[in-house]
Amino acid sequence: MYNGVINIYKEKGYTSHDVVAKMRGILKQRKIGHTGTLDPDAVGVLPVCLGSATRLCDMLTDREKEYIACMRLGVVTDTQDMSGTILEDRAVKVTEEEIKEIINSFVGGYAQIPPMYSAIKVDGKRLYELARQGKVVERAPRNITFHEIEIINVDLPDITFRVLCSKGTYIRTLCHDIGLKAGCGGAMVSLKRTRSGRFSIDTAITLKQLEQLRDEEKLDEAIILVDKMFEGLADIQIQDIFIKLVENGNSFYLEQILEQSIFKDGQEVKVYSQSGRFFGIYKYEEGTARFVPKRMFLGS
Repeated sequence: MYNGVINIYKEKGYTSHDVVAKMRGILKQRKIGHTGTLDPDAVGVLPVCLGSATRLCDMLTDREKEYIACMRLGVVTDTQDMSGTILEDRAVKVTEEEIKEIINSFVGGYAQIPPMYSAIKVDGKRLYELARQGKVVERAPRNITFHEIEIINVDLPDITFRVLCSKGTYIRTLCHDIGLKAGCGGAMVSLKRTRSGRFSIDTAITLKQLEQLRDEEKLDEAIILVDKMFEGLADIQIQDIFIKLVENGNSFYLEQILEQSIFKDGQEVKVYSQSGRFFGIYKYEEGTARFVPKRMFLGS
């Protein structure tokens, strides 16, 4: 079984679940999970976790994201993008300078109301399922942050911009809200995710490229090992005579590691065997001089 993370370039027409299903076929293993949904029409970075690395999925989902989006003013759709049904078609009266000012006003904290066409659950049902039934329900706003918005091109009614934002942000809804503020409506034309945490589009590979690497027996070139996701943490090795402690996910004491050092209270470390097997992330408790498990990756 493969353990690690692969930076996949999701192509247009695939759902994130489609990507996982295809990778299960390519890699011949079931334990695979993605780290953040991309709409079928969107393209770009989709980190996919394999084996023990699936325990990273929630951590990677929490990272900030970067997108390049194109929106069109003067139109309102039920899905907030151009794949949906057009509900309104309005004249665009804002100037280039006015729309730039409106877009820049969204930088910072923002309470965003998720779109009806989304995978969020309300009373046990996905919003998109309710939307397809013609239902609209109240959605609680989510506190998200737009760290940066850079306008790349303005060719009214179309505008292309780059967004750096927090997790849980809907760029479709940003386009919709910009259109509302401009008084003419707006919908997303296209979306490309260029970065998700440490993963950038420059190193993303397509499913076809993944298949080729498998056939050439070069999959190791595409898989980032689990411990490499924690490069900022110190490494420690537990003595072999105490290795059963970590194999069972238990705590162990400072005196049981190979090389003694000074650790701060609450400091996180990567724990290895003497032979270099990675077990997981532990946190040091100064009062008891012991390391307690925070996240285990047994099998990696």
